[in-house]
Amino acid sequence: MVRWMMLSRRHLAILCVGLASVFLYSEYVIYYIAIWQCSWPHLEPEGPASVAAQKGRDSTNPHQPIRVLFLADTHLLGSRLGHWFDRLRREWQMERSFQTAVSVHQPHAVFVLGDLLDEGKWCSDKEFWEEYLVRSRRMFRHNADLQFHVVVGNHDIGFHYDVTRQKLNRFQKAFNLSAVTTVTIQGNMFLLVNSVALDEDGCFMCAAAEDQLKDISFSLNCSRGLGGEENDGKMQCRNAHKLPNTAPILLMHYPLYRNSDANCTGPDSAPNNEKYTTFKARYDVVSKSASQKLLWWLQPRLVLTAHIHHGCVVHHPDGTLEHTLPSFSWRNRNNPSFLMASIHPTGYSLTKCFLPEESSVIVLYVISILLMLIWTCSKVRQRRRVFLSKLM
Repeated sequence: MVRWMMLSRRHLAILCVGLASVFLYSEYVIYYIAIWQCSWPHLEPEGPASVAAQKGRDSTNPHQPIRVLFLADTHLLGSRLGHWFDRLRREWQMERSFQTAVSVHQPHAVFVLGDLLDEGKWCSDKEFWEEYLVRSRRMFRHNADLQFHVVVGNHDIGFHYDVTRQKLNRFQKAFNLSAVTTVTIQGNMFLLVNSVALDEDGCFMCAAAEDQLKDISFSLNCSRGLGGEENDGKMQCRNAHKLPNTAPILLMHYPLYRNSDANCTGPDSAPNNEKYTTFKARYDVVSKSASQKLLWWLQPRLVLTAHIHHGCVVHHPDGTLEHTLPSFSWRNRNNPSFLMASIHPTGYSLTKCFLPEESSVIVLYVISILLMLIWTCSKVRQRRRVFLSKLM
């Protein structure tokens, strides 16, 4: 009587192919479908030769836009928090998203805006070097011609009160960083600032960050021809670090000061029950005084930040535009995304690329399994009727 309950080899093969197809679609193909729908924002090459010449650059070779991906808050789990399946699932999602985006869109550079790690503030040196660093390099592996840079976040080294020289130094060594790191790509300048070091209390990393910011501010003024009195300024600027004559793009983990996300809109903005929560300075956002210094000293043409896991666009009083990027991980939001930017020294264009929603993938799995169960049951009933008919 058991034989009629068994599926034939053909039916088992169909079931296995169906399960494999659902798995392949949900874990591989769906990322290509989502990311193929995104494209680089259009940006005309840098203006006429005369404009380039006026700005002190090579007028015979106007800059073509570079392609840059920005993502944030990947929060790779460590040994303390989260279930092993949580870690496996979410890291697979980020790895497939990153590898697919790089393969399809072939950017020149990628920047991670902090909190690459989730437990960098707690983990031992052994775990950091032998576990965390190995996993992050495997997930975000790339060709040698792709520039990959990481900004310091509070989960990478700890909040200000918890940072030690050991945790700071190992992260900076692993990713070739300092308190303020300058990255120049085809005439475009990016300033990577450790926003955890902007508490202005004279701590070991805060003093270093402020000194470096002042030096870079002076070098920027020299490159703009604003070095001070004509003779003294020229003498001082001779010793200044040579920087491109273009406004920098400021990259940090903490957003610049704002009271809340009340004015943020869009599909990746904070939910209504969080939008009106007042931000705590030096914890959720940079302090008001430190934000004013950054905007005054650096005069950036664009600011990109992260930390709060939700998206937001802010227009500061001086006209500076700030984009706060949402998290790249399903662990922090259902609809993660990354920013695609076309950039040259005098302009930029931005667009956001949304990844598959975790809820959609779960629904796909549930519906597929239910359909396969219904199909299996129907085949079993069919075999039962055939078996009973033979007995009669």
